[in-house]
Amino acid sequence: MSKSYLANHVKELQPSGIRKFFDLASQMENVISLGVGEPDFVTPWNVIEASYHSLEQGYTAYTANAGLFELREEISKYLQDTFSISYNPEDQLLVTVGASQAIDLALRAIVDAGDEVIVVEPCFVSYSPAISLAGGVPVSVSATADNEFKVTPEQIEAAITPRTKAIVLCSPNNPTGAVLSKEELYGIAQVIRKHDLIVLSDEIYAELAYDEAATSIASVDGMRERTILISGFSKSFAMTGWRLGYAAGPVAIMQAMTKIHQYTMMCAPTMAQHGALEALRHGNESVREMKTSYRQRRNFVVKALNEMGLSCHLPGGAFYVFPSIKETGYSSEEFAQKLLEEERVAVVPGHVFGESGEGYIRCSYATSIKQLDEAMKRMDRFIKQNSKI
Repeated sequence: MSKSYLANHVKELQPSGIRKFFDLASQMENVISLGVGEPDFVTPWNVIEASYHSLEQGYTAYTANAGLFELREEISKYLQDTFSISYNPEDQLLVTVGASQAIDLALRAIVDAGDEVIVVEPCFVSYSPAISLAGGVPVSVSATADNEFKVTPEQIEAAITPRTKAIVLCSPNNPTGAVLSKEELYGIAQVIRKHDLIVLSDEIYAELAYDEAATSIASVDGMRERTILISGFSKSFAMTGWRLGYAAGPVAIMQAMTKIHQYTMMCAPTMAQHGALEALRHGNESVREMKTSYRQRRNFVVKALNEMGLSCHLPGGAFYVFPSIKETGYSSEEFAQKLLEEERVAVVPGHVFGESGEGYIRCSYATSIKQLDEAMKRMDRFIKQNSKI
């Protein structure tokens, strides 16, 4: 072809740094992957069985665009019971193809060309690209290790301009595991209300908060009407491949998101929605068991990393640790590359989560203790043998 037919804004997108190391690791033998953020548990059997049963009953057609009403009712009940937030299943809830689609729909529904959206880094790799694809301008604010990777109200206010439309928050956070307390969210909410902003609150890890229950910013006074709550079933119920998420928020925004959803996706998979119904109704014990295991793994990995000389704070949630590798003298990319090549341990370099992630690596502890133990031994050997350290 004599000319490029690709859109410029797509050509400028960088491939996911997480997938890069996952793909490299998949081509090598004897690799322990601490890279991809996915539970090592299989979806609970009762959820799988409910999905099978729905197929046997012939539930193979489209659902309503917004999702099964019965499922939206259960999500509404869950959010009320868990966070004391009330949402009408008729017009304030939307079932999506994973939480990632909910984020994309939310941004496309609220962002006009040139609008600025604040992103707290280090953060999930898709936020800034999704903002750019919606025509917006991502504006990064760096949460630092000095404050356990928690953003402050002062940092947010300093980043606000007349073009600022919204802010993306994630608590518990990917990649740092930081959990914002109710008091911290209250301070952030004051700034958001003062400047009349919208919040995209990514709460996909809310069930995996270990030391204190996660708080939704939507439960803070005056925030429900300006919050788009994003969540789903991938992490807490080990349903990543089912691709099922949801969004809750003000009627006008949910209607706009549903309108885009109608034209781009129609509806979320029907059998996955029936599985999610079972997960919400009878899945609490499975979540508790997985959470207990993750807490044990978290404690084990943090202790091992600190003992080998990689400074690592104790994350409050999710299933990641974010240790510093600054003392090694390597960049995050160099460290991850050499660790993979020499010791067959795959981690994610911190810079892929934003500039403030440089000097750190993300390790997922969503794998067995046996694998984690071997991975920590390999990392310790790598540090001791490496001439730069």
